[in-house]
Amino acid sequence: MSHASYPALRLRRTRSAPWSRAMVAEHVITPANLIWPLFIAEGKGVEEPIAALPGVSRWSVDGIAARAREAAALGIPCIALFPNTPSHLRSERGEEALNPDNLMCRAIAAVRDAVPEIGILTDVALDPYTAHGHDGIVDDQGRVRNDETLAVLVEQALVQARAGSSIIAPSDMMDGRVGAIRARLEGEGFHDVQIMAYAAKYASAFYGPFRDAVSTRGLLKGDKRGYQMDPANSEEALREVAMDLAEGADTVMVKPGLPYLDIIRRVKERFEVPVFAYAVSGEYAMIEAAVAAGAADRDAMVLETLMAFRRAGCSGVLTYHALHAARLMEG
Repeated sequence: MSHASYPALRLRRTRSAPWSRAMVAEHVITPANLIWPLFIAEGKGVEEPIAALPGVSRWSVDGIAARAREAAALGIPCIALFPNTPSHLRSERGEEALNPDNLMCRAIAAVRDAVPEIGILTDVALDPYTAHGHDGIVDDQGRVRNDETLAVLVEQALVQARAGSSIIAPSDMMDGRVGAIRARLEGEGFHDVQIMAYAAKYASAFYGPFRDAVSTRGLLKGDKRGYQMDPANSEEALREVAMDLAEGADTVMVKPGLPYLDIIRRVKERFEVPVFAYAVSGEYAMIEAAVAAGAADRDAMVLETLMAFRRAGCSGVLTYHALHAARLMEG
């Protein structure tokens, strides 16, 4: 098969005018592709700016409901909730995760009441509730106990589903947790509650500001490499995704985002399922630092990185820039 060559074919022709570029664009990004992560604080009328994440705050439950209204007004279909549990409620086994009146559950109820049509994604893991900062129950040697942790995660997921969660998102990376959670949700009649598995969650240096946001950075004893994935591995990510899908995950997530676009592409091509990425706190902080240094245009960089996720195969992106991006798209 022969191909036309210059000057019969000039690839610049379709790039020469805005109308033509729009017509032949292979991918689009809209507010419907965004999920906005929000941090919850105790109190009322509280907004606590997070120094490591310029422009991001923790909000009390009433503020979370107000942010949900903002999101819905801009066409953002889903918010993701993460609690900053007060230190006196954190314990070795994270019992506060099972309290139906905890920060997470109160925020779910407030959002469900204020904005019934919005999706609510809730994090299932024990690190916001443990005194040691790990995602599960730790033994005397400091190792996270997989099967013992599973039993708690299942109950945590059920508590969140009862409060009104739309999507249960296990971020703990314990083996078998998706199947255990799915079985319990089905048994309790929560047939329509989705599971978005943090299927390929890497032990990353990009999580630092998030740990400040939920106040776990100073608590963490050791590291999470015993259960989160090694950044050197990609075949293993495909095995993780295959396991989570077989156990009943509706959608899967790759975390972090931009440094793992190759993983997103491989997952999408292999499994042909909805894939999401989490543009994590370190990614957000790098963009904001570049903007503050005068080295980048925030608007252009945010939209370009979001398009990169779409091009790689993402159905949606969890991003702290969601509201800003949605406003840009609206304008």
